[in-house]
Amino acid sequence: MELECREAVLREIRNAFPRWAPKLGEDHLFKVDVLRELGATALTAEVEIRMQDSKLPNTFVPGRNIVFFTLAAALAYRRGIRVLVGGMCETDFSGYPDCRDDTVKAVQVALGLGMDTRFTLETPLMWLDKAATWKLAESLGGEQLVQITIENTHTCYLGDRKHKHDWGYGCGRCPACELRKQGFLKYRNH
Repeated sequence: MELECREAVLREIRNAFPRWAPKLGEDHLFKVDVLRELGATALTAEVEIRMQDSKLPNTFVPGRNIVFFTLAAALAYRRGIRVLVGGMCETDFSGYPDCRDDTVKAVQVALGLGMDTRFTLETPLMWLDKAATWKLAESLGGEQLVQITIENTHTCYLGDRKHKHDWGYGCGRCPACELRKQGFLKYRNH
């Protein structure tokens, strides 16, 4: 489950905003293939996206964000970093329990207790819809950051980097593409 876009995003942001480069720090990638081994989901295997009996879409990877924060905290502990930032959002999401503010707060407490170190988990997108997220990108880096986001990121559940839209790359049909598209249209029309 490698993040293929991350190097391009980091490079483009560092080039476009040299003052931000020192704050980005050293890049580090953990392999988390274990999430595939825990069971097939639409994000970890070639299966059709559908709703499950639990009322969650089968794109839900149980515990994914908890695992991500745990790994990030372990690395941060060694580096003396105490603030971790996550991009989850409770406003525009598919009901994933590990994207909820209560979950993030509980993970913050558990990490602090488990590592005997106070961590702060920040989620600046938690209460923003996708239109507000696009607006935030514009307020931070102007149209240049919006274009970097369009060109170098995607939220498509299928990982589609072949089909380009005004709002970026994606299949244009999955729930993540639909949220991104609708948010972008609302952002551009205001």
